[in-house]
Amino acid sequence: MTIAAQPGIMDIALYQGGASKIEGQAEPLKLSSNENPFGCSSAATAAVAKAALRMHRYPTTDHAALREAIADVHALDAGRIICGVGSDELLTLLAMGFAGPGDEVLYTEHGFSMYRIFALSAGAEPVVAPEKDRRVDVDALLACISPETRLVYIANPANPTGTALDLAELTRLAEGIPATCLLVLDGAYAEFFEGYDGGAGLVDRFRNVVMTRTFSKLYGLGGLRVGWAYAHQEIIDVLNRIRGPFNLSSVALAGAEAGVRDRAFVARCLRDNAEQRARLTGGLNQLGIACDESHANFVLARFADEAEALAADAHLKQAGILVRLVKGYGFPEALRITVGSAQDVSQVLDALSNFKRTT
Repeated sequence: MTIAAQPGIMDIALYQGGASKIEGQAEPLKLSSNENPFGCSSAATAAVAKAALRMHRYPTTDHAALREAIADVHALDAGRIICGVGSDELLTLLAMGFAGPGDEVLYTEHGFSMYRIFALSAGAEPVVAPEKDRRVDVDALLACISPETRLVYIANPANPTGTALDLAELTRLAEGIPATCLLVLDGAYAEFFEGYDGGAGLVDRFRNVVMTRTFSKLYGLGGLRVGWAYAHQEIIDVLNRIRGPFNLSSVALAGAEAGVRDRAFVARCLRDNAEQRARLTGGLNQLGIACDESHANFVLARFADEAEALAADAHLKQAGILVRLVKGYGFPEALRITVGSAQDVSQVLDALSNFKRTT
């Protein structure tokens, strides 16, 4: 006999993050991972430095202070919030807790590549619903639901397209999903979608809706790995039983708590992202590069074909700029470009303008 992994595990392709290096470039402009170009709140930095002085102590297991801070800011019930190692951990725990062999996990064709991994790691069957014009298609999702479906993952706004469903469409989706199935609203980019509550209202209305959020994007705390979810108590109780008791460090907890409470920093980042996203989108359109309206902190730039996208990526690298190739998401002809600072956006548009002139 030999040691063998559980069925489905070896079908998982390793996740590939955004590139961070260009050979021969000491400090490239990194616009490949949707990070905050302004870093994080100074309050978060100070809180991390203070917490680092007590790293010999174990962190709390209930994350009470951070949950209270999140609840205060978002007007939620702290008892129905759970914190994890990024929202990825919570999305994984949802699959572990509610799906298994013989079950199905549903997501859309251009959805976050980890959804397939979550399903396979739980021993469930991944099922893919088609999208329509790079948008989540509610009717297609509902048509794919079977008696075996246990989870439906959708990112809203979606990655890598930046498109989003409005409240009416989300509500229609929630209404159409059977009570035996969880609708998981992955809100990694929810804050960038003006007027959107990330699905909190739907969680309160439907017992089988879960909302997840992260501190990695808007808050600039990707290196701390902190996320959270909001759901009804019976779901939170399941997740708390399978998460690690010390899954978040005291340093991460302190930084996230200070970050979520610094609303002035958040407001500045959101205002700047909206302005520069409009600049980037408008500039791409003027260059004849197609892109949908984005509700996130990135734009999906679509070229004539894969060859042109690869050539544009190579040209940007020569200019010291890293963006994200998204062939693995079903867009071989596209590049995902993080919205950076005003200077960053100018640098990208100048480089692509030069590319268009020389091709």
